[in-house]
Amino acid sequence: MGALSIWHWLILLVVVALVFGTSKLKNVGKDLGGAIKGFKEGMKEAQDEFEDKPVAKESSIEKK
Repeated sequence: MGALSIWHWLILLVVVALVFGTSKLKNVGKDLGGAIKGFKEGMKEAQDEFEDKPVAKESSIEKK
């Protein structure tokens, strides 16, 4: 028992498709893809903003 085989996943996929219908699943997939795309764009903007900030220069303390 334990892990599900490929046949279990295929049967589960067919049952879900029958219950929700393929158009509903298509909309869910489209919404999920849009959310992932938005998340990636947000992460890229944050990374660009982080890289654009100037690095604080070292203090002018003289080493003896």
